[in-house]
Amino acid sequence: MDMGKGGLAARFLALESAGGILLVGMMVVALAVVNSPLGPIYDSVLGWHLGPLSVLHWINDGLMAVFFLLVALEIKREMLEGELSSPAQVMLPAVAAVGGMLVPTLIYLGFNGGNPEGLRGWAIPSATDIAFSLGVLSVLGKRVPMSLRVFLTALAIIDDLGAILIIAFFYSGALSAIYLAAGAAATLVLVLLNRAGVVRLLPYLLVGAVLWVCVLKSGIHATIAGVVLGLAIPLPALHRLEHGLHPWVAFLILPLFALANSGLSFQGLGLEAMADPVFLGIAVGLFVGKQIGVFGFSWAMIRAGVGRLPEGADWRTLYGVSVLTGIGFTMSLFIGGLAFPDGEAMVETRFGVLVGSLLSALVGYIVLAKRPLR
Repeated sequence: MDMGKGGLAARFLALESAGGILLVGMMVVALAVVNSPLGPIYDSVLGWHLGPLSVLHWINDGLMAVFFLLVALEIKREMLEGELSSPAQVMLPAVAAVGGMLVPTLIYLGFNGGNPEGLRGWAIPSATDIAFSLGVLSVLGKRVPMSLRVFLTALAIIDDLGAILIIAFFYSGALSAIYLAAGAAATLVLVLLNRAGVVRLLPYLLVGAVLWVCVLKSGIHATIAGVVLGLAIPLPALHRLEHGLHPWVAFLILPLFALANSGLSFQGLGLEAMADPVFLGIAVGLFVGKQIGVFGFSWAMIRAGVGRLPEGADWRTLYGVSVLTGIGFTMSLFIGGLAFPDGEAMVETRFGVLVGSLLSALVGYIVLAKRPLR
């Protein structure tokens, strides 16, 4: 993120932080409703069909495509003019992000090597929730230097890019040649609009809607349409769309996703659930794997002289932020739904994501809160 545009950066971080706090609120509401007499109504509403899709699918396939559109816009902007625009800027958060994806995946595979059904969830603990993690940082105020907030934002954006590639290559269904061809044609139209210098948003959005339908029917997850659309939009229009989408994503789309996907019934959830390999792979992967991967790879880069500590940071604060990357929540729950589409292992998935994310939030907060105000 270009910190030369201080006001823009501050507004971005404030918006993400407020959205993260709202996510926590929606998670609490979902847990309370599911474990109350309203639980059956909650499940029934999510199963209602509005046209061709259920309410849950409209949220996860439709609204989340808008979320991925925003992610793609952020990635493109950062690569063109922000924190990811030069090798020197991108090196430390990029390597840290790789470590933060690799180590949790290895931990998950370690727990589930003998569990063929659970192996599909290998990518669940590899993600970081940018809104939730920045929400925790916002509570800490000036105890965390701005450079570390930018580091976490850049790392989470690279992490999102990794998650997008994982979804595209590993969590697609049976493919339809006809709809793939139609989607490719729509993508070509977007490229031609970009090459022709079109900066009005409406043509891109109309073609993007067609692309979404094609991708939905093609067997590739529909959210990838949002990514393709975001990468096709030119920079002048990108700023306008990103600015317009941010409040809707932060205060409507992600809270709705949290409300629809974090409902976990505690009925019958005993100690045996904590011995389940899927639960252990996710919870340990998020809480232990993310901090080891992010901090360990960062430490190695800095000790080797290839990177340096962010300005105003020390090893303690870097470690605290590394722990916060274990807050997987939104993206982890999303990948979990793709890994177990028929609902098998979803109780263990949600339980693992909640435990791993909450432990990361609590321990990361404690580590950083002991740093004196500067």
